[in-house]
Amino acid sequence: VWGNQMTDTFEAKGKRKKLVAELKQKGIADEEVLRAIDNVPRHMFMDPAFLIHAYVDKAFPITSGQTISQPYTVAVQTSLLKVKRRDKILEIGTGSGYQAAVLAAMGAKVYTIERFRELFIKAQRTLTSLGYSADFFYGDGYEGKPQYGPFDGIVITAATPAVPESLLQQLKTGGRLVVPLGSSDNQVMTVVERTGPDSFEYSQHGNFVFVPLLKGTVNGK
Repeated sequence: VWGNQMTDTFEAKGKRKKLVAELKQKGIADEEVLRAIDNVPRHMFMDPAFLIHAYVDKAFPITSGQTISQPYTVAVQTSLLKVKRRDKILEIGTGSGYQAAVLAAMGAKVYTIERFRELFIKAQRTLTSLGYSADFFYGDGYEGKPQYGPFDGIVITAATPAVPESLLQQLKTGGRLVVPLGSSDNQVMTVVERTGPDSFEYSQHGNFVFVPLLKGTVNGK
């Protein structure tokens, strides 16, 4: 396997450049998103068994039966958030921490919640070692983090049949929530924009497949 998992090599950087070119071809146009993906060493968020595939545009398993999302999916969700520097972004489902790192690399103030204790600890360690700053919470994503809101953006990195009302209420007016909405085997990437105190506009942005969003927490080991 090329390089050490915790170092960023010339070869890894070259592979990221190729990945960014591929994402452009697939229609990702947000330069800031592409720059963040170019900068974040995805291989450091992956299981060593999959290191060789770190810059392939595919999802791969991580611990606790979860996955590290496909780079294209991360790019789509991040582009739809329309992130500006210093935006407060709430992420539901930290997972490997890769999406949080991309947001942090874009200058966002990231708040991220994970229900699997093992993932929560691991992602925190990875981001800290890379120098990305984010506020990590072990807890139930359905509840969000109202005490830190309202948020400019909320990204849900798991499938849900309906947007939890509690999360809609934590969105700033003018803020955007990005979520894969639908059944367990097929979801439509949906943007919910808060247009007023009680008004929300929904738009749809293509089909995706995510692991389901579950309630509660899992302590693991």
